[in-house]
Amino acid sequence: MSVDPNAVTQDFPSPAHARPHPARFLLPFLVAGAVAVGLGVYGRVHDPAGTSFNLAGFSSTGAVKSWLGTGAFAFAVLQFVTALAMYGRLPGITSKPWMPGLHRWSGRVAFLLAVPVAVHCLYALGYQTYDTRVLWHSLLGCFFFGAFTAKMLLLRHDRLPGWLLPVVGGAVFAGLAVVWVTSALWFFRTFGVTT
Repeated sequence: MSVDPNAVTQDFPSPAHARPHPARFLLPFLVAGAVAVGLGVYGRVHDPAGTSFNLAGFSSTGAVKSWLGTGAFAFAVLQFVTALAMYGRLPGITSKPWMPGLHRWSGRVAFLLAVPVAVHCLYALGYQTYDTRVLWHSLLGCFFFGAFTAKMLLLRHDRLPGWLLPVVGGAVFAGLAVVWVTSALWFFRTFGVTT
């Protein structure tokens, strides 16, 4: 007697089509929260060293930090624009085959430029709250690295809800934008656009 293979699975959904339980995505957010809180706690309890690095050709550590932050933000804008194009959210612009690669690499470069800035902020300055601008900068600097962690961990999951990655990616971009406004833009407006 032969068994019809379609009859065996007819009443059961295929495991490939089953929707994962939402709790499956909880771990990336828990890890992200731990990263953000851990950075904030380290920045708060660490005794600020005053400086952590300087590069030849720059007038100050603040200038180095501002230019690296501006580079990170510029690549993040490129990543944001390519994401909008890939999701079909830019009128008249369709996704091109090269856009996913540009999206990934612009994000990588943005992150690599942001890391030395974060190291300087945490090691040399610490988590500070002495005025509103600095408070937002400290909060959202920690948030950015936590949200980035969540995004990277969520990318490892298949069958994500269609809205989840754009929301988390948008949060990463928004966090970095406010960090840039409260640091590099403030620096350039206060001290001028210098190297």
